[in-house]
Amino acid sequence: MPPKLFLSLLTFSLLTLSVAARPYVLVLSQEDFKDEVPADSDSSSAEWDEFGDSDSHKSEEDLDPGSWRQIFEPSTTDPQSQSQSQSQSDTDALYYSAVTKLMTGDARIIEEGSGEIETAAESGHPAAQSVLGFLWGIGLFRERNKQKAFVYHHFASEGGNMQSKMALAYLYTRQDMFDKSVKLYAELAEVAVNSFLISKDSPVIEPVRLHNGAEENKEALRKSKGEEDEDFQILEYQAQKGNAAAMYKVGLFYYFGLRGLRRDHSKALSWFLKAVEKGEPRSMELLGEIYARGAGVERNYTKAFEWLTLASKHHLYSAYNGIGYLYVKGYGVDSKNYTKAKEYFEKAADNEEVGGHYNLGVLYLKGIGVKRDVKLACKFFIVAANHGQPKAFYQLAKIFHLGVGFKKNVPLATALYKLVAERGPWSSLSRWALEAYLKGDVGKAYMLYSRMAEMGYEVAQSNAAWILDKYGERSMCMGESGFCTDAERHQRAHSLWWQASEQGNEHAALLIGDAYYYGRGTARDYDRAAEAYMHAKSQSNAQAMFNLGYMHEHGQGLPLDLHLAKRYYDEALEHDPAAKLPVTLALTSLWVRKNHADSLLVHIIDSLPGVYPKLEAWVENVLLEEGNATILTLFACLLTVLYLRERQRRQAVVVAGEVAQPNRPNELGVPAPI
Repeated sequence: MPPKLFLSLLTFSLLTLSVAARPYVLVLSQEDFKDEVPADSDSSSAEWDEFGDSDSHKSEEDLDPGSWRQIFEPSTTDPQSQSQSQSQSDTDALYYSAVTKLMTGDARIIEEGSGEIETAAESGHPAAQSVLGFLWGIGLFRERNKQKAFVYHHFASEGGNMQSKMALAYLYTRQDMFDKSVKLYAELAEVAVNSFLISKDSPVIEPVRLHNGAEENKEALRKSKGEEDEDFQILEYQAQKGNAAAMYKVGLFYYFGLRGLRRDHSKALSWFLKAVEKGEPRSMELLGEIYARGAGVERNYTKAFEWLTLASKHHLYSAYNGIGYLYVKGYGVDSKNYTKAKEYFEKAADNEEVGGHYNLGVLYLKGIGVKRDVKLACKFFIVAANHGQPKAFYQLAKIFHLGVGFKKNVPLATALYKLVAERGPWSSLSRWALEAYLKGDVGKAYMLYSRMAEMGYEVAQSNAAWILDKYGERSMCMGESGFCTDAERHQRAHSLWWQASEQGNEHAALLIGDAYYYGRGTARDYDRAAEAYMHAKSQSNAQAMFNLGYMHEHGQGLPLDLHLAKRYYDEALEHDPAAKLPVTLALTSLWVRKNHADSLLVHIIDSLPGVYPKLEAWVENVLLEEGNATILTLFACLLTVLYLRERQRRQAVVVAGEVAQPNRPNELGVPAPI
């Protein structure tokens, strides 16, 4: 009997995956510190140029050259976007035309776009080279070739393309080539940090997981419908009626592209200004950010300082960080003043604003206006990191990368850099993919998630794989000569699930096990199925524990061992009480197998795999939903077992008068009949 059957009704409850970011708590011991802290060094070193002349003045398009933003978020009011559109070269125009065609879902037009990308790439266009590397990697209208994909990503990376650097960094990490991946992730994380806000923390916009186990994640998707969402429409109505808090929230949603809204800095600016007129202080802080960054408006540090100062007077303590930053840089103020900067950072920290801890850490790490103290800096960073401050992760990554204050740990540095790098400007791909999915454009969503999957985003890997499995031909999967065959889709989904499982996705590991167990998209291999289930089990997945118990019970890919089978069944119940019914039935099956090894009932149970497909089809189409057929069948088996137990008990009573027999414990722990 396939291991999936006993838990077919429990898939949703057992495999629910969190949409939120995984907690990343740093707990460091004295052993992690170096015995000696390096003496004071030149605080202007480029290695620690957090407050120096960085790229924070650049636009998102400058930080992510070749970004698809002008395709998915065209702006007619942003002065930066307008000037960039007017200065496009012919090759740029060809590149954006080609990318647009790749998103159409029309095989003929996609093939045309593929050819245009190749033409632009041959002219040395880094962004086109990056996309061509992606096309070679997935085998779109060309035979899949990992070597050519690597070469084009290498050229694009050398030309400054950030998305190719993400792809190469992830590729090196998968191969444990941390010395190479850490350098790329360090550069990418720095760009990501420069795109963050200067005062308050940017909201962590995690990619939405389209599925909960095998089912669509309807609740998360409902909250991401943007302007079509009923809650947003109510909020916008309240804002239009003059509610200041609603104005601020609407502006926030547009500024960051939250809740599935298309990001629009100009609309955000308009709503923030309206909210300020109503006395809404939080909008003052965001206006300071907008003017400091020049998002949807001409950059003006003097106005930024004024708005942040107004916000701080309304007890918005995060604004102190922005004011301190401007004093460190000397922007919008008379001159640089490290003493004032430290005072503002301390005010923020004293009021439990984690950004203040981070900024103080930078001052002590670099010795800006204070005596350099690496250990004290690390303590500030750890406090900030354990409250989810992404900039603190970045500084700790640098510390572990270079071995400053802590022992050098390149793999940990790589993981921390990656965590920050994935929040860079290129993460906008996730918003656009979700927007396409919600509008029913599954093919465009799949293409965008596939692009992110290549860059190492685990959620994108599982989303792309799920789309392939869920939608089949509707996924618009393109292969070497057009639409993917079933075998190509299975193979591609298998590869994506495997990558997601490597990054800790327990549901992905479970599906890999199922693929090997059933021979879906690959040759049937019980040994590899057991390995995948073991991987999922290590992440406390109850379904995987149940499956391992089943495989031990039947000797499939694992030694035949009824006691180990019982142990795994018990573990499944311990980790998920909802598994009580299927585990009880499984333990009943074990009892039958132990006490009636060669009986007809055992042969009936073992024959269920052959009978199940026909029974399942009948039940699904005629009687019940998928999975209930197995429960009914096993319930009948349970009744039979109870009958046999009762008959055995009666025979024991008759024999007891003639031969005294000691009671034997129920070794397999099957619940006694009532």
